Amino acid sequence: MYVELVREYRFEAAHFLPKVPEGHRCRRMHGHSFKIDVVIGGQADEESGFLIDFYDLDRVVQPVIDSLDHRLLNDIPGLENPTSERLCRHVYDRLAAQLPGLYSVTVWETTDSRSIYYGPQGPAQRRS
Repeated sequence: MYVELVREYRFEAAHFLPKVPEGHRCRRMHGHSFKIDVVIGGQADEESGFLIDFYDLDRVVQPVIDSLDHRLLNDIPGLENPTSERLCRHVYDRLAAQLPGLYSVTVWETTDSRSIYYGPQGPAQRRS
């Protein structure tokens, strides 16, 4: 049976967006309480019933979250212009090799604003 498993992670970080016009409020340094949703999709194991154990997922994801927590995101290589879209891809790229069933990464910048990255193939071709 095909299932999607979602695990939520949180971290605090500051950033500014250097590519927006002068006077734009996001050009100034500010912080967010970020929420990250990591979605794994695939066939659940018939014997165990698991797609992946949450503990095993945490062992892969938590170091990536820790590398972002309480940081100025602009100082992280590859995130010099840390939009939520680029942050999605940054997290996805660091997880993909260790999580073959990685379906998507969602970055919640606020409670009502988010970006979703499905990997280079996009969402339509990810489901198996």
